[in-house]
Amino acid sequence: MSLDGSLSTNMGEAGWREHLTMLGDGLAKISKHGSMNVDAMVVTDENHLASNSDERSLSQLVNIASMPGVVGNAWAMADWHYGYGFPIGGVLATDVEWGEQGGSISPGGVGFDINCGVRLIAFDCMADDIPNLRKLAGRLNGRIPSGGSGKGGVKLTESELDDVVLRGADAALDLGLANDNDLENIESNGTLFTEGNISERAKKRGMRALGTLGSGNHFLELQVVDRVEESNQHNLHEGQLVCMIHSGSRGLGHQVCTDHVRDLESRYKARNGLWYDDEWGFEIQDRQLAAAPIHSRQGESYLDAMNAAANYAFANRSALTSRLRKAVSTEIDVESRLVYDVSHNIAKIETHTIHGSSCKCCVHRKGATRAKSNQPVMVPGDMGTASWLLEGMAGNSAFESSCHGAGRLLSRSQAKREIDGEMVKSELNKRGIEVHANTPNILSEEAPGAYKDVDEVIRLTNSAGLAKPIARFTPLAVIKG
Repeated sequence: MSLDGSLSTNMGEAGWREHLTMLGDGLAKISKHGSMNVDAMVVTDENHLASNSDERSLSQLVNIASMPGVVGNAWAMADWHYGYGFPIGGVLATDVEWGEQGGSISPGGVGFDINCGVRLIAFDCMADDIPNLRKLAGRLNGRIPSGGSGKGGVKLTESELDDVVLRGADAALDLGLANDNDLENIESNGTLFTEGNISERAKKRGMRALGTLGSGNHFLELQVVDRVEESNQHNLHEGQLVCMIHSGSRGLGHQVCTDHVRDLESRYKARNGLWYDDEWGFEIQDRQLAAAPIHSRQGESYLDAMNAAANYAFANRSALTSRLRKAVSTEIDVESRLVYDVSHNIAKIETHTIHGSSCKCCVHRKGATRAKSNQPVMVPGDMGTASWLLEGMAGNSAFESSCHGAGRLLSRSQAKREIDGEMVKSELNKRGIEVHANTPNILSEEAPGAYKDVDEVIRLTNSAGLAKPIARFTPLAVIKG
């Protein structure tokens, strides 16, 4: 459904399997056919493909391969699953100089939680040095606000919020919510250029939410380094205490996306099963893919607002880290350092080589992370299995991108029907994993059985030449929304 309740059209549902070729090395190709302007690449193998029976997400991949101005290939990372318009795990680039006003930029290619991302904090101690894990988990649950409301966030003045929107992690540093050496370990150093033009409703929703996790799959998780695959620049070692934080731009980012999706979707009219914007000459397969030329007023407005929301997300994860550090310090005197903070719902203007020529592109990554050579990539699994630190590999052909997580195997509604949340908590507690969540429904939705095998996702990602494994982490304590 689109925001106005109208049915979406997925033209890719018909026949993509007839054009599917397994290439080996963790890759498959859906050859260009029908309205597709480029081929579509899928990080998968026969077993992985067979175990993921929901074909809608790859139909969405076929749909995005027809976007105006698309270049290279459309990609689905190994954690692909169904999303709003674009598949989650989708990567798509459009030529900034295509046509009269540039290729398309689509809010659906970023998602509602703009700059949702993950950061990894390493502590200079062993996990066994924690005097009382249950007590520390309880303290974290008390000091790290979670849930959908945003209650318990940092109280900001209007001018402070404006500064956060404009300067991201730099503003968090000025507010005492980050350390000086954190900024160099954040993607884009935690600040994207913006004039900060977002709606008053978006500002209102962001006023009290800074430093809160949110709900759904957002989490803070204390972990132990389970194993290290090879020597690494991050000086991680087996048994070390680390923490992953997964959160984004909260209600502010959701409102930014909502504002621009509504504006763009209202422009598109149905005709012969497709959707058209006659002013721009754009044809799309699904109304949820509503897009604007990147140099149009609407395209520039969305990019500016998206960057503003991304800055809020960088500051939000900084504030969460500050609260983490203070909570841990009450239990154990230990230093910590930010290993890296990476975005996985964002569109960026980047330069890539396409068919031997340099191309300035708008790269949409929805549920996918940037993975430049040697750049850290954090990949959360599920709260009962493991998470990973990867590094981008040279020669990455997916616009230097990688997976962002394990990827859902069951939809949220299906998981709630099939999985008992209280039983999940009991089983995790028996394994020594402390779990705090607001409702049993969250535990059902986020249960290990609702997700793909993260180790398999990592294997496929490595086989496809996108990112290599560095270290594996297992959970100790989980704070869920």
